[in-house]
Amino acid sequence: MSIDALHDPQTLREPLRAHGRIVRVVVPLAVMYNGLLAIINAHVMPLGFAHVAIVEIMLLFVSLLYLLYRGLSREALPIVGLVGFFALVMLYTSAVNGMLFVDFFRNVLIIAVFCQLGMMSDGRSLAFVFRISCVFILSVLLVEIFFTRIYEDLFYPALYFTNTRGLEQIAFGGSKIFQNAINIPGRFSFGLSDHRTSSLFLEQVSLANFSGVLCIYLVSRFSQISRFDRVLMVATVAFILLTNDSRSMLAFSFICLFGYVLFPKASNSIRPFIMPVIILAGSLVYLMRPDASGDTFDGRIVLTMKGFYSLDFIELLALDIRNIASFADSGYIYVINASTVFGLLAFWLFVSFYPAGQTAAQKRCAFALCIFVFLNMMIGGTAIFSIKVAALLWLLVGQMRGGEAAPH
Repeated sequence: MSIDALHDPQTLREPLRAHGRIVRVVVPLAVMYNGLLAIINAHVMPLGFAHVAIVEIMLLFVSLLYLLYRGLSREALPIVGLVGFFALVMLYTSAVNGMLFVDFFRNVLIIAVFCQLGMMSDGRSLAFVFRISCVFILSVLLVEIFFTRIYEDLFYPALYFTNTRGLEQIAFGGSKIFQNAINIPGRFSFGLSDHRTSSLFLEQVSLANFSGVLCIYLVSRFSQISRFDRVLMVATVAFILLTNDSRSMLAFSFICLFGYVLFPKASNSIRPFIMPVIILAGSLVYLMRPDASGDTFDGRIVLTMKGFYSLDFIELLALDIRNIASFADSGYIYVINASTVFGLLAFWLFVSFYPAGQTAAQKRCAFALCIFVFLNMMIGGTAIFSIKVAALLWLLVGQMRGGEAAPH
């Protein structure tokens, strides 16, 4: 379909509401497929990385094919521009490194596809995918907390990550939990679980980020959410925060709580400054605690800031992507090494300006998104780009931009 023949976004959304089942099937599967594959791996047949990759590719391919079949509106131009820019970056990084490198382009494609699906979805489909995802995540989480042995035997996360990621697991008294979810002595904890909970994600970082996405959903659409969904999602966030031991998402939940009142009063012109302010705050932590290290809040920040201060010409222009895996715990440094410093600038501009900011609900979503993404990139790595979390997040952002925001 040519650009000149594109439909008006409002008229486009109406017929697409009858096709909401693509969103209702693909997005929950994107959130929960790791858990389903783990059951197969533990009880049916051994799986490998290829099986995981095929599932993700199929989910993304089906969604992209559907979007191309339905056509795009003029509202999709920012998405087309984003994909086009990073397609050129992919060609550049592949050429200068002498190898095909699609890792970050895949991340961008996930963002683009689910933003556009959100634009074309109605509020009922959005509510459904958040509700069904929440029901399954909370149900498995409660089993994990109170019947841990059943959870271990059903999913056997350690074996799953050994078979599909090649991660050799360290024995912890015979536990079948993923080794990174085991409590580290001295780490922040409420002490309500003997390990960092993971639910259907099987690893603790994605579950923590899932709680962050739920906070963004709650703060953005609270007035439109049914009483059942409010109780369900608040309970899910509470159980995750009390058992996952995530300091950043605990802080983010309070930011959203106060932000519900403050975000609508803030000017949209503030949004582009969120990332620089977070990086500046990271610099101050580094100056005060330059020797901080390990899996602590200041240790993660110092790790990222050391990465910033050690950036050289090769890294700024992504001339050595073979070492990209070593930056998995530093989001900003990963993005630069995977897509050049210009890729980071483009990503910053997209996250800052793409979300709508006309209504109070849209502004809540936009500010919460910026804080969530840029804070995560300071203390974490690539987890926010995973389809398990990104599908829900960007579906919400696209739907809010599409005009289904809550009233003031």
